[in-house]
Amino acid sequence: MSGVHAAVDLGASSGRVIAGRIEGGRLLTEEVARFPNGPVAVRAGERTTLHWDVPSLYAGVVEGLRRVAPVSVGIDTWAVDYGLLDADGALIGNPVHYRDPRTEGVPEQVFRHWPADRMYAVNGLQVQPFNTVFQLAAETGAARLSAARDLLLIPDLLGYRLTGVKVAELTNASTTGLVDVRSRGWAPEGLDVLAGSFGVDARSLLPDLVEPGTVIAPLRGDLGGAVGAPLVAVGSHDTASAVVAVPATTPNFAYVSSGTWSLVGVELDAPVRTEASRAANFTNELGVDGTVRYLRNVSGLWLLQESLRTWRERGRGVDLADLLERAARVPALGCVVDVEDARFLPPGDMPARIAAFAAETGQRPPEADAEVARCILDSLALAYRKAVHQAAELSGKDVEVVHIVGGGANNALLCRLTADAVGLPVIAGPAEGTAIGNLLVQARAVGTVDGDLAALRRIVAASAETVTYRPDGPQTLWEEAARRI
Repeated sequence: MSGVHAAVDLGASSGRVIAGRIEGGRLLTEEVARFPNGPVAVRAGERTTLHWDVPSLYAGVVEGLRRVAPVSVGIDTWAVDYGLLDADGALIGNPVHYRDPRTEGVPEQVFRHWPADRMYAVNGLQVQPFNTVFQLAAETGAARLSAARDLLLIPDLLGYRLTGVKVAELTNASTTGLVDVRSRGWAPEGLDVLAGSFGVDARSLLPDLVEPGTVIAPLRGDLGGAVGAPLVAVGSHDTASAVVAVPATTPNFAYVSSGTWSLVGVELDAPVRTEASRAANFTNELGVDGTVRYLRNVSGLWLLQESLRTWRERGRGVDLADLLERAARVPALGCVVDVEDARFLPPGDMPARIAAFAAETGQRPPEADAEVARCILDSLALAYRKAVHQAAELSGKDVEVVHIVGGGANNALLCRLTADAVGLPVIAGPAEGTAIGNLLVQARAVGTVDGDLAALRRIVAASAETVTYRPDGPQTLWEEAARRI
């Protein structure tokens, strides 16, 4: 493809470079590179730590960009994790993976110095043990932290390698716990707590914040035809880009960005920082064009992915399409689990953990692989139901339809169950929502398209194939299942 924009889209299990061009009011996309990603366990002393292999990711990004001659580039990744640079700009070890258990018990330590209610009034974030503020508190006294001169979140770290410019893009930075969601700037109170109580001088480590849509700098280095193309700060938190790609025709929508994680919520103009919101553990993450993504972070298809991995390791290769077809024939809601239970966060034997949860809650544990899969999908739909209803109630926003974007949009059983559980129509697609949102924000930044979010979403609606699922069956079945967990 020529005259294209290039989206670097990195997920928990793979990275891609997606090329896109605008033609006749539609966005045409093509995957030009794909490379693996995942945690790397490294033993040091008495402890094994999970890391991200950033040099390998960077090599995959560079190889992908060499295959196109883009007019612009944007990077989106997961949130919260970061790399530390020394005085020469060299990376001090590979970044620690958010699923590493180093932050166990750390939130409670931080709350002794920055009470949870006061923290929420500033950053508006759902308490997750891997939030950057807790990761930094866990680094107290670490040699690598003492040697650090800069801290860059993952998309900004890769952007620095491509351009030599250090920034912090706002949608990703808003997940750190160190951004004031009212001012959209770094939060002095949080920085003071880290410095005064944990000896972490984050104020000197963090770069300037930039809004999505900012043109950062031209690409440099050995990148073939990509050299000189501008790097654009898109919604570098992958969910921020995915929400841009919701093909909504009404403002009264909820969304599920469904992949390894599921992000379930509504789009608002201002954060919700009430005590009820904090008690419900809802988060206010900053979005494109001054918006707020008011959502809950739900453990998503990770449970199914880990179950498939466990079965493969035991020599039981399972075809996903066949598994889902068999799971659709399993009776509904036979067993459900709380997908947000902490036991489901780290890698491991998910079928065994599901069986343990079922036994603890007086349910018959699923046995066959199709029963395990049906339990996971029923449970995800149940979690989506709770999150959508709570988001509407806590924010005061009417919700008429639920949009599912991301890989989960291709899972027809999950989409159908979500419609049944929530009691609202579900529109599934686009599956490549994150890359599409990335491409459209950078295209607008360099003048290929113009308009507000509604205009960008009209391009999505004209470009993407979607499927609508309508609710079927009584809500009482889902209400009863919720009471079991």
